[in-house]
Amino acid sequence: MTHSIPSRGRAAVLPCSGPLLHAFAGVLLYLLLTALAHAHGVAEGDKGYIQEISGTHLLPFTYLGAKHMVTGYDHLLFLAGVIFFLYKLKDIALYVSLFAIGHSVTMLYGVYAGVNVNAYLIDAIIGLSVVYKALDNLGAFQRWFGVQPNTKVATLVFGLFHGFGLAAKIQEFEIARDGLLPNLLAFNVGVEIGQLLALGAILIAIGFWRRSAGFIRHAYTANVAMMCAGFMLIGYQLSGLFVS
Repeated sequence: MTHSIPSRGRAAVLPCSGPLLHAFAGVLLYLLLTALAHAHGVAEGDKGYIQEISGTHLLPFTYLGAKHMVTGYDHLLFLAGVIFFLYKLKDIALYVSLFAIGHSVTMLYGVYAGVNVNAYLIDAIIGLSVVYKALDNLGAFQRWFGVQPNTKVATLVFGLFHGFGLAAKIQEFEIARDGLLPNLLAFNVGVEIGQLLALGAILIAIGFWRRSAGFIRHAYTANVAMMCAGFMLIGYQLSGLFVS
């Protein structure tokens, strides 16, 4: 299944205006500013608490997982791109489940096995996933190369990279090995709760937007803005990689 902007919508996007589009651009700007302020960091209060405890603490780790996903600008941008043109609940459930399976597997494996990945490199790939999804929504691959990547496989694969990004963040907490597995499972449950909360908010916003007359006209510009945000994330993370 592929979803992209109809050609008539692509041809009518230059005179873009409207409060919903402006709101979308404002959200992108907020997410980017948040990224610059908090990239690769964890809240000091959370980090200090985690470092002081040992054993099984399910509720605190569930809370931390939900908090991380709700404030995870890069994950939310990709998720917004994935569901941008999904109208049926069964399709949304399928793609979100593929994403959840991907990031759950690599997050749990990465932390439990102590896989040491460079956070800047992984976050650059996550930025690339945002660029990919925006281009996919724009129908760029079909126009440029005459082929359409398998969107389900791509969602799963990028979900794996997103999971390694989560693993890199979790390892910054320096979690005690005592009770590690149940704590990681609780964190993952929290991530899924946070993802569902964020997904609900995104679906409500997009649902209202879709009912407006200018959705198709403005959808092109919205995805171009998303693509630019992804490129900015890539550039920021790669610059951090080379100067760190």
